[in-house]
Amino acid sequence: MSTLTLRDRYLAMVRMRRFEEACLAGVADREIHGEVHLGIGQEAIAAGLLGYLTDEDALVSTHRNHLHALAKGVPMYPLMAEIFEKRTGLCGGFGGHMHIFDLPRRFSTTGIVGSTLPVALGHAYAARLSGRASVAVGVTGDGGANAGGFHESLNIAGSLRLPLVVLIENNEWAISVPFEESTATATLAERAVSYRAWGKRVDGLDVLAVASAFGEAVDYARSGLGPAVLEATCYRFRGHYEGDPDMYRPAGDRDARRRDRDPLLITRESVVVEGGADPVSLAQEEQAIADEVDTVLAAVRRDLMPDGMQARDHVFTRGTAR
Repeated sequence: MSTLTLRDRYLAMVRMRRFEEACLAGVADREIHGEVHLGIGQEAIAAGLLGYLTDEDALVSTHRNHLHALAKGVPMYPLMAEIFEKRTGLCGGFGGHMHIFDLPRRFSTTGIVGSTLPVALGHAYAARLSGRASVAVGVTGDGGANAGGFHESLNIAGSLRLPLVVLIENNEWAISVPFEESTATATLAERAVSYRAWGKRVDGLDVLAVASAFGEAVDYARSGLGPAVLEATCYRFRGHYEGDPDMYRPAGDRDARRRDRDPLLITRESVVVEGGADPVSLAQEEQAIADEVDTVLAAVRRDLMPDGMQARDHVFTRGTAR
């Protein structure tokens, strides 16, 4: 049972948005190399995870992973430094944006779509073998839910009653393919019954709805009843990656979603209208978060990148050949 308030979750969403905007600045200035996938527009889902996971619980995320890292408690500075490929990063700058690892918090990522669930399944099985009362969360998308690993992982988790929570961020697009053209079922959560799993679909723009459902899913898995499947609907505001021309989505639809269905604006209104928050004090907290992110960004930009002489480190096995 989480004690976080709507205001707490909203401010976490603001922090996540500002973090992504800082990464966007790094892309624009060519400080971040390769593909970068941002979760702008999907903050309510990540903020809904807060308060339910411990360091002993594993979370395996996708190529769109920054928000989940923050939700799992990964510190902002080394996270941003890794994305900017700096020595001060979580992996010394060797992993970059798509290979974030924080072993103490059991957080990891993969750039391969659909491959998170087999890794999370391994964490869930390890928890069972070691007798730990922990869960493993595997994040995927609507496209990843159609990959073979989704079925195989949930089938094993269901048959062995493993503590696996599958979080599907259904943002309506599997890269450039719309959900209704790629998926046979009306929802993804309805597949849960095939694996003797708990299943639910929620509005991923409603942070409290996500929090409530995620809490149910974690409790179900942690209690030994087996896997859980939570589908949260949302919409990514950016292209699949930064640099994606995004010509496959109608421009009018994108603009309307950003204007009318921004989870930050929706949640902020609820905090003020329903929660009775003072807009002035709320704005001050928002500014403090923006200042914090700006301070981290400035420091990261001053950090050094890995030495070029280390390019082959962590690539080849060292030792005597047998």
